[in-house]
Amino acid sequence: MKSLAYGVPWIAFGVAALAAGPAAAERAHEVVSELVVTAQRVEENVQRAPVAVSTFPASALRRQSIETLQDIALRAPGFTVGAVDPIQTNLAIRGIGSPFGISQNAGGDPSVVVFVDGVYAGRGGTPDIDALDLERVEVLRGPQGVLFGRNAIGGLVQFVSRKPSAEPSLRIAGGYGNHDRRALNARGNVPLSDTVFLSLGGSIKLRDGYAFNAPTGRRVDDQDLRTAAVALRLQPRAELDIVLAADLTDQDQRGVPRDNICDATIRGGIHCAGVDPDPRVTNAYIDGYLRRWLQTYRGEVTYTTPIGVLTSITAWRASTLNFRTAFFSNPVNPPNQIEYTQTDHEKNRQFSQEARLAFGLMQGRLKGQVGAYFLDEDNNRIQDAQQDLPSPAQRGLATYPQAVDGRSWAIFGQATYGITETLEATVGLRQTWERKRGRFIGRKVSGPGQPPPLAADYDVSARESWKALTPRFAVDWHATPDALVYVSATRGFKSGGFQGVAGSAASQATPYDPEYAWSYEAGAKTQWLDGRLVLNAAVFHTDYKDLQVSQLVPLCCVVVGNAATAEIEGAELEWIARPAEGLQIDGSFAYLDAVFESFATGALADYSGNDLPRAPRHKLHLGVQYGRDVAGWGVVGRIDYTNQSHMFFDASNAAGQKQAGFINLDARLAATSPDGRWEVSLWGKNLTDELVATYANGFAPYSQVVVPYAPPRTYGVTLAWRM
Repeated sequence: MKSLAYGVPWIAFGVAALAAGPAAAERAHEVVSELVVTAQRVEENVQRAPVAVSTFPASALRRQSIETLQDIALRAPGFTVGAVDPIQTNLAIRGIGSPFGISQNAGGDPSVVVFVDGVYAGRGGTPDIDALDLERVEVLRGPQGVLFGRNAIGGLVQFVSRKPSAEPSLRIAGGYGNHDRRALNARGNVPLSDTVFLSLGGSIKLRDGYAFNAPTGRRVDDQDLRTAAVALRLQPRAELDIVLAADLTDQDQRGVPRDNICDATIRGGIHCAGVDPDPRVTNAYIDGYLRRWLQTYRGEVTYTTPIGVLTSITAWRASTLNFRTAFFSNPVNPPNQIEYTQTDHEKNRQFSQEARLAFGLMQGRLKGQVGAYFLDEDNNRIQDAQQDLPSPAQRGLATYPQAVDGRSWAIFGQATYGITETLEATVGLRQTWERKRGRFIGRKVSGPGQPPPLAADYDVSARESWKALTPRFAVDWHATPDALVYVSATRGFKSGGFQGVAGSAASQATPYDPEYAWSYEAGAKTQWLDGRLVLNAAVFHTDYKDLQVSQLVPLCCVVVGNAATAEIEGAELEWIARPAEGLQIDGSFAYLDAVFESFATGALADYSGNDLPRAPRHKLHLGVQYGRDVAGWGVVGRIDYTNQSHMFFDASNAAGQKQAGFINLDARLAATSPDGRWEVSLWGKNLTDELVATYANGFAPYSQVVVPYAPPRTYGVTLAWRM
């Protein structure tokens, strides 16, 4: 599909508010309703928050059949999600993100992070959206260096769950779709007393694979996902609110062999023998597997004091990931054929504690918050690499155990002062200290060769520490009751780290440094026509320095280093319009120009002037929703259209590692019974059956590119009942 063909100026209007997939009122005739967000760690009207944030309330999640971060990325401006498999995702916002070689090794971190109810979800993925009883999902764009801090240099995604309450509720939904998709989820809330409330949720999702693996005769890229969540809320006194919560995720399914796109003109095409050209047919000698066990336990205490609201969030998070895949998805048997089998086993344990005080002084003229944060993370990862190459000297099995202990401490504060009744100034500051220490082993296990070609077996210990000061300055002006204009300057920071799979002891023991970004933004949030039109815009410029670049060395390893600087500028626009009774038109447009300014000495190649990976120049989302009563039934239909221009998966901007521009079309038609208890819906996703890569890795010596894909066309029916 062709990408967006029209051009825009180098900087245009853009947004920061109600996300793609806005929060229209439940009944179609109402005007756009007020949305509450916690983008600044306190609840406020999104139209009065001087930050770039898109939000998806529960009604939008349901009406747009949003189940994954990929679904959200299709609708949120400036946000993309890549994935080598359904768990190990790579998020990018406004061109800032980390490749798989950094964010998934034991000594690395992502540049865009996810917080689930205030808890940093660094590794192991996130729970299933359907089980969490979410109140909303927020996408914050740009560095969040003060109030969130660690590794939110590009931005972040927040999952905010609905707290247990005194109102009893129960919702059960079951569905069936193509690929033998079966889904069942239930969520309920019950008051145990006047001061104790309980909520429970669970979901099961099963389906056949999207691809067929010819050598084994089985379907792969299937799904077997089970999630449960529970929360207990206690309010012993009016000023005290305690929430104890847990969520559990169990995932066990076949692997995701890649599509092998090979050039038969190279080396006589020997390496292409047995490779099926159908992108949904793989040719791996094994199916592989993907297994995940995720646990999160948290306690949130909110205490209202005479000087403000004190909040404490204590959390323990554990994840176990087992993953095996045949990288090239080759049959392995013809001569000169290549294969690289990767097996990862990871156990991660994370403890975090945050305490913050939100205050208001001088009759509300001075408001803000101060706090402290601590995180202790233990990550143990074993990566096995088995190479089957033409030369016996390059065949064999190597193992790379990695054990990393990371700690982060921070103190932070932000204050907003009302200069006049309509003009406010904000200053924030965060001081972060990071420390990582680890033991890294590279060892040949078997084979005539040394795979990858290690200089020698190694067993090294290393440690490093960093610190960063990340301020924020902002001024916002309430020009009218329906118009907010703001400007801001914010610094972001991402922690340094260590190589995951290095070719030598010296390389493994050498850390790479943090990366930093200064972002300058101007925006406006406006409402028109008595609240029937919301129009928000933002423009931004980001200076991005000391980029952590991951580069693949053929027949060796992935090398990570601080090799680049970049300049990013762009614009975002979001809108919600209610032009007629029952009709809503919403959407967003993003323009992004993200380019490497330089590559430092020591990089494997100079990619100055190239586009940053996963930074599409244009992205348009348009949603049209119409609802009316039919014989007492409430009928709502919705169509979501996304058109995204091309983007690259690698700093080289190689043609083979490029996703061409594409469109995505989703639709849903739902009918609700007159008593509001029953709802039946028909839904479809990717209705034009676009072939969209989620990642691409090139192997230059054989001119091969291996690619996993986003889901094909899917459709189904869902029946829901609520009490």
